[in-house]
Amino acid sequence: MRQHHRTPRLLGTLLLVAAAGISLVGAAPPAATVTPLGRVVPAPASVDPGGSPYRITGDTRIRVDDSREARTVGAYLADILRPSTGYRLPVTSRGGGAIRLRLGGKGLGTEGYRLDSGRSGVTITAGRPAGLFHGVQTLRQLLPAAVEKKSVQPGPWLIAGGTITDTPRYGYRGAMLDVSRHFFTVPQVKHYIDELALYKVNKLHLHLSDDQGWRIAVDAWPRLTAHGGSTQVGGGQGGFYTKADYREIVRYAASRYLEVVPEIDMPGHTNAALASYAELNCDGVAPPLYTGTEVGFSSLCVNKPLTYDFVDDVIRELAAITPGAYLHIGGDEAHSTSHADYVTFMDKVQPVVAKYGKKVIGWHQLTGTTPAKGAIAQYWGLDDTGAEEKAQVARAARNGTGLVLSPADRLYLDMKYTADTPLGQDWAGLVEVRRAYDWDPGAYLPGVPASAVKGVEAPLWTETIVTSADIDVMAFPRLPGAAELGWSPASTHDWDTYKVRLAAQGPRWDALGIGYYRSPQVPWPAS
Repeated sequence: MRQHHRTPRLLGTLLLVAAAGISLVGAAPPAATVTPLGRVVPAPASVDPGGSPYRITGDTRIRVDDSREARTVGAYLADILRPSTGYRLPVTSRGGGAIRLRLGGKGLGTEGYRLDSGRSGVTITAGRPAGLFHGVQTLRQLLPAAVEKKSVQPGPWLIAGGTITDTPRYGYRGAMLDVSRHFFTVPQVKHYIDELALYKVNKLHLHLSDDQGWRIAVDAWPRLTAHGGSTQVGGGQGGFYTKADYREIVRYAASRYLEVVPEIDMPGHTNAALASYAELNCDGVAPPLYTGTEVGFSSLCVNKPLTYDFVDDVIRELAAITPGAYLHIGGDEAHSTSHADYVTFMDKVQPVVAKYGKKVIGWHQLTGTTPAKGAIAQYWGLDDTGAEEKAQVARAARNGTGLVLSPADRLYLDMKYTADTPLGQDWAGLVEVRRAYDWDPGAYLPGVPASAVKGVEAPLWTETIVTSADIDVMAFPRLPGAAELGWSPASTHDWDTYKVRLAAQGPRWDALGIGYYRSPQVPWPAS
């Protein structure tokens, strides 16, 4: 298919040059053209193209307000641009010829921004620092993909003229990384954070405990990591985060305007804990460590008072090192816990989360109990999940429980793309790029008021995922679609236009060293 793209691409390039107001007489070759303002992911809320482009040169400065936050975002932008442009790009509070980062914009909320570009410069205005950071991600995509490389590239570095005004549809735009089935180091998690930040994702959900491994240090229960963290799926050496490690992940995520949402899955998915402490088991006998991939066989002992001492200690210590608002208590696939015991457990555990200043998130089975005030249920069912289960979720939503949508046959990044995909699973079906993108979170679950939907999250379970390269090929190109569902207005969601914008991301991923699945559904540029 790709050999047919050469002529249309050249024609499109010439049209873009003309639309940008660049004279074709003596013009630079097609590679010097500008990216249209609207060809970014996620799609901006409002795009008003026009006027001359701005060209980054050796005289360009990054001009910032005299605030620590603006200066930090300016330094981040300079770190991206300097290697590929070869320019000094001083970050300063004075001077012209600038890319300007300005706080104080009205009506842009906590994450919105406005980008104004013209011959004399580019200004990103935001009400809060997160908006400046998100605006910088848009600015990156308006520059040639080669801007992401770590060596000097020829340029030129043109940014199309006009204005983008952009605010997110949802406040919760998440991605989950399961570090329990296979452990990922702090540098690997930071690498994923950088990839998430490219697409304005603002929540990193870390699945820190499961049958196969306990990954966060708890001072009151040291064997959780010493023993429970010592292995992983397939019998590898596992690993865990010290509290210093976890704080570093939290700090780094915050520098990219992501909030970490830690999860301790319970009462099921707890074999690593049960293997570490015999007294947590109803019969007082510790099971062996588990390195398989089956689910639903483990449960904390709901009737033991010690269980709630354990839960209190874990939540207290984790909440103390988590500045974000949420703590995820799992609650899925508790097949070894009776319904009555499950209700009892959740009734006792949810107040513990509140006691330590956090809001509850749980998988959507939480709606079979009485969700705490302000709780969020994370829906992971399928399109064809039974009507009764969906109705239970809808009732909770109408009663005030917020929803984050992660339908497994849409947003689970560990599902195979096709039957031939080497990695991943297929229990929820095959999830190609269009299927992951082509649905509306606001209208997905019948009977759910639109106001109850707080956002979307793309989970990546790691039964088959071992390396950062594995993460990349399963997340890309589906993750940007999840990010767009969370950020962009519903009116912008159109597969035929999205796949063109998504295709334009391919060269950027090549420049960043992100290996991705070249879906035949996407018209990738010819090499």
